[in-house]
Amino acid sequence: MKKNFKYLFGLLLLFAQLSIVNAQDADWKTMIESWRVAYNTPGMSVGIIRNGEVVFVDGFGVLEEGKAQKADKNTLYSIASNTKAFISASIATLVSEGKMNWDDRVQKYLPYFQLYDPCVSEMMTVRDLLCHRSGLGTFSGDVVWYRSNYSAEEVVKRVAELPQEFEFRNGFGYSNVMYLAAGEVIRSVTGKSWAEYVQEKFLTPLDMDRTITSTNDIASTSNVATPHKPEGEMCNPIDWVNWDNMGAAGGIISSAEDMIKWMQFQLNNGINGNDTLFTRREQTTMWTPHVNYPVSDRAREVYGGRNFNGYGLGWGTTEYHGKQMVSHTGGYDGMYSAVTMLPTEKIGVVILTNTMDGIGTLLSYEIIDRLLGLPQQDWKNRGINQDKGHWADRAARIKERTDARIMGTKPSMDVVAISGLYRCPLFGDIRILEENGKLTIDFVHSPQLKARLSHWHNDTYQLEWLEEQAWFEFGTVQIQMNNSGKPSGLLFDVPNDDIFFEEIKAVRVTP
Repeated sequence: MKKNFKYLFGLLLLFAQLSIVNAQDADWKTMIESWRVAYNTPGMSVGIIRNGEVVFVDGFGVLEEGKAQKADKNTLYSIASNTKAFISASIATLVSEGKMNWDDRVQKYLPYFQLYDPCVSEMMTVRDLLCHRSGLGTFSGDVVWYRSNYSAEEVVKRVAELPQEFEFRNGFGYSNVMYLAAGEVIRSVTGKSWAEYVQEKFLTPLDMDRTITSTNDIASTSNVATPHKPEGEMCNPIDWVNWDNMGAAGGIISSAEDMIKWMQFQLNNGINGNDTLFTRREQTTMWTPHVNYPVSDRAREVYGGRNFNGYGLGWGTTEYHGKQMVSHTGGYDGMYSAVTMLPTEKIGVVILTNTMDGIGTLLSYEIIDRLLGLPQQDWKNRGINQDKGHWADRAARIKERTDARIMGTKPSMDVVAISGLYRCPLFGDIRILEENGKLTIDFVHSPQLKARLSHWHNDTYQLEWLEEQAWFEFGTVQIQMNNSGKPSGLLFDVPNDDIFFEEIKAVRVTP
């Protein structure tokens, strides 16, 4: 009788625990789905860790707008710049193994590495590459790799042409091109590409079986989200774009289930089972601020008395209600990711979406507030208003240019005269082609940026992209004239926050 009672009691306890878990899952699902609907996000996947254990992981919405297949915990999305933590962790393993040091000079591994100043080029260390204190401006040089056929090494060799934005090691300029260099350092030390090394050191040991490192692998798998571009009230599907040449800065494609494993490994300080892949010391190094930037009074109020913002090595570093927080976001053509961890609380949140709205960051705060038992803020509407402001600002910049158009003008140079080859030391060759009185501009090493040219005003032409572009829409190019009345160069104006066409300084090469 006693045995039967104990057995029955055990079953009741198990059922009670399962009921609690199911109720908690339902709460998470209801809350997260409300965010997805409010943001008009086609699909997303979310994973949550508390006390080092998985408490929730699931998908919401669909892989592609207008189609039926549901997103789930194994759906693949680009994690974009969350790749950077894999690069810093890769170098941490090499430091832990005594194969290199954080403060090794970059030129020790990449003799061709050059920046805007020879002294800076010589002093630049691997640590500098990973914490964005090179002196380059945020996103400077992205126009070189974006949709281009340059290799990572070729891109790195061209960054010597980029202008200095601030003093070396005296400011924060988020630099994808410096992470390309870090990926090439891994190749130099190991004889393997960054992708091969990440696969060997992390993806395979952590059983991140769904994670891939190139869009070329998408065709051989399934359950892959489609990227979407927000346009007004619509989210329109767009094609995947290959980022292999900048993969060390943003090339990994993963799932919520796999990223849960990555966060657990991080929260376990580099230990996977019985294997220490990097030491606690190197983990601390990656999570220590190397550069800092101000906290506004408003941010201090909203984020629980926050006193600092910084960047470590592959991770953003800050605090939330007095607790250490490390995080990163990632933006890809039509996708957005956010990874947030509170190491002392063993909390981790990953949010992957198939659109470009920044739902992940503030949704992470709502989830963390619930995990910590903090009073609820209206994170959802705050985020929606921020996104509306972003898209409104983008629209305003375009309207400013369309309003300034001068109607009734004619170009001073005919289409035959302006056709020909133009060259930029940073970007490479650009060719304007004339056929039957119509003009096309060919970005020779970036063929997916090809555009028709239609007269805008004076000697300025509108860029009508032949392929859908995620980061920009409207753009113009002015054909500059020398003192002899002949075309001398190109001046671009493509208003956006990410790909800076104004860095292209192309001069006329051939008639």
